[in-house]
Order: sequence, then structure tokens, then C-alpha cells
Amino acid sequence: MSERPRPDRRNSYVYFQTMTTRWMDNDSYRHMNNTTYYSFFDTIVNQYLIENGVLDIEKSEVIGLVAETMCSYFRSLGFPAKVAVGLRVARIGSSSVRYEIGLFEEEAEDASAQGHFVHVYVDRASGRPVPLPEPLRAALSKLTM
Repeated sequence: MSERPRPDRRNSYVYFQTMTTRWMDNDSYRHMNNTTYYSFFDTIVNQYLIENGVLDIEKSEVIGLVAETMCSYFRSLGFPAKVAVGLRVARIGSSSVRYEIGLFEEEAEDASAQGHFVHVYVDRASGRPVPLPEPLRAALSKLTM
């Protein structure tokens, strides 16, 4: 059995966005539902790609599909809270990328949750994997440490 991961530190991430939890994010146990963590993951990656001009959600010929995802939870988040969402890229392959994300409550230095997902980039029309376009590769390389 592998050892449980330890929370990442804030300085382990390259790019940040602040997101706010919403009332509806809480579950009956008064903490943020696990699906909301994944929504934050998805939002920061796609926002970064859009801001850097490498994703047009309606017209891009090459799109990323999630092939793998994982999250480790260390401390509960809930409403109301501002969450600093950190992003980095751990691996850039020929047609795939491993994004790593950390969620930090307000000014906390240790992640409340962290995880990853792998995008496989495919041709929108055929659904077949394709090599990463050079502009996408360049934008992703800015997120490597």
C-alpha cells in the first residue's frame, strides 16, 4: 500500500485563480461536495487554456478529453470561502497532458485538497488522439516547474 500524499505547499504551483464557493456547494455534512472540487479542477485548466488563446470551446479542432482523474482531501472546504486554485503541468506527452491542481483556503500555505487529471487531445471531428499543436504545447510549457 502506498503512503498517503502530504499536502502540497502553495509555492508548488505556477498559476493561480481565486474562486468563491457557493451556498449550493455544501452537502448535508456542511462541507463542500466532492464533485465541486473536480469542478474547480476543470475550471482552472479550461480558463487557463482560453486565456492563452489555445482553446475555443466551440471551434477548436483539437480538444482535450479527461482520461484520468484523482483527488486527495486534507481539510474540508465549504461555504463561504475564497479558494486559491493553483495549477501546474507535471507531464507533457505527444498527445496528452497531466495537469496538477491544488486548492488552498484563503491565504493557507498547505493545500486543503490536491489532485490531477490527464487530458488526451483528440481531433474534435474524429475523436482520435492527435499530437499537441505547437501553440498549445508552448502554453503548457509555461506551467511546468
